[in-house]
Amino acid sequence: MIPLENGTEPVSSSSDIKKSVLWIYYILFFAVLNESVFNVSTPSIANQFNLDAAGVSWVVTIFFIVFGVGIVIFGKLSDIYNVKTLIIIGIILYSFGSILGFALQSWYPGVILSRAIQGAGGSAIPALVFVIVARFFNAKERAKMFGIITSTVSFAIGIGPVLGGYVAGSFHWAFLFLVPLPVLIAIPFFQKYLPKEPRGPGKLDLVGTLLLCILVAMLILFTTEGHWIYLLVTFVALILFIAHIHRVKDPFVDPALFSNPIYRNALIIGFLIYGTVLSVMFAIPLMISKMYGLSTETIGLIMFPGAISAVVFGKVAGTMTVKRGSHFVVYLGLVLIALSLLLQSSSIGLWVWYIGAALIMMFIGFSFVQTALTESVTNILPSHQIGVGMGFFNMISTISGAIVTALVAKSIEQEFFAFPLHPLISDPNAYMYSNLILFLGIIIIASGLLYFVSFRKKTPQPVQVLS
Repeated sequence: MIPLENGTEPVSSSSDIKKSVLWIYYILFFAVLNESVFNVSTPSIANQFNLDAAGVSWVVTIFFIVFGVGIVIFGKLSDIYNVKTLIIIGIILYSFGSILGFALQSWYPGVILSRAIQGAGGSAIPALVFVIVARFFNAKERAKMFGIITSTVSFAIGIGPVLGGYVAGSFHWAFLFLVPLPVLIAIPFFQKYLPKEPRGPGKLDLVGTLLLCILVAMLILFTTEGHWIYLLVTFVALILFIAHIHRVKDPFVDPALFSNPIYRNALIIGFLIYGTVLSVMFAIPLMISKMYGLSTETIGLIMFPGAISAVVFGKVAGTMTVKRGSHFVVYLGLVLIALSLLLQSSSIGLWVWYIGAALIMMFIGFSFVQTALTESVTNILPSHQIGVGMGFFNMISTISGAIVTALVAKSIEQEFFAFPLHPLISDPNAYMYSNLILFLGIIIIASGLLYFVSFRKKTPQPVQVLS
C-alpha cells in the first residue's frame, strides 16, 4: 500500500475498485444532468399548473436545497457507514423520486415532493464519488480522475438544457423525470466492485443535520425570495448549529474541521469562484437576448462550444495537475477566467461571437480550477475528515450558484450597475452588463489572491508517479 498525502491508503492497482471507475463517471453524468435538465421546462410546467415565476421556481429551488444539504449528509455518513451501501441507497432513492414524479405529474405538490426526493438521492452521487476517489485512489490516479470528472460534469451541464428542451418539446416535460433511471444499471457493478468497509466510529447527529438543513434552506430562500424573515432564521440556525456542534459528543461536523484556516479559506474560494462562473452563465443569455435580440436556440448555440471545450480540457487539467501540481493549474484557470470576463465586459455591442469565444476561455479556465482546486482541498484534509470535509466543500460550491445568481438577478432587475465606467463601452444599454461582468472579474482576481495567501505554504505540487 502506498500512503497518500492526506493519510489515506489507496487500494492496489489490481483491486476490483478500478473496475468501478467507468460506472463512477456514468452515474455522475446523470446526477449532474438532472440539475439543469428541468430549467428549460419551467414555462411548460407553469402553463400546465397556471403558476407564476415564483411558484414554478420551486421545481428547481427545492432540488438545489435538498441536493446541497444532502451532499454534506452523505459525506458525513461515509465517515461512519460503508460507501457501497450508501451509494446504492442513493441510487435507489434517486430513481424512486423519478418514478414518483412521473406518476404524480398532474399534481403539483407531488411534483415538488418528487423533486425533493430526487435531490436527496441524487446528492449521494457527487458526495460519495469524491469520497471514493479520495479514499481509494493514489495521488496520481486522483488527479487524472478529477480531470475526467470535470469533463463529465461539464458535458452534463452543457447537454442538459439541450436534452431538456428536446424531451419537453417533443414529448412532455414529465418525461424528464425518467431521464435519471439508467443509473439503476450501475447497482450490480457497485455491489460487486466496491469494497466492503468496517463501520467507522460515531453516529449521525440528527439535531445538527436538521439545523444545517434549516440554515441552507433559509439562506437560499432569502436570496431568491428576498424576505428578511428568512435571513433572521438563517442567523438563528447558524448560531444554534455552532453551539450544538461544540456541545455534543458526536457532532454532525467536528468543529476542528473549521479550525483549519486553509480549509476555511478554501470554502470561501470555492463559493466565490463557482458562484461567479455560474452567475455569468445566467447573465450572459439575458445580455445576448437584450443587446442582440437573438433567439433562445441561437443563444444556446453560442454558449454550447464553451461547455464542450470544458469536456476536452477537463482531462487536460487532470494530466497537467499530475505534472505541474494543483497550484499551477488553479492559477492558470483563474487567469483564463479573469481574462475571459474582461473580454466579455469589453465586447458587449460588438460581434456576438466575440462573446462566444470569450466564453470558451472561461469554460476552459473553470475546468482547470474545478479539477485542481478539488485536489488541493483533498490534500489539506486528514483521512477521517475527507467525507464531511469534501461534502461541505461541494455543498458550498453547489449552493453558491443559487445564491450568487439570485444576487446577480436582483442587480440586473434594479439596474444597479447601469452607469458609465468601462472606457470601451459607449452604448448606455450595455453599461449594466459590462460593469456587472467586470465586477465579477474582480471577484475572480480576489479569489486568486486569497488562494495564494492560503495555499502558498502548502505544496502538494507535482504528483509523484507511483509504481
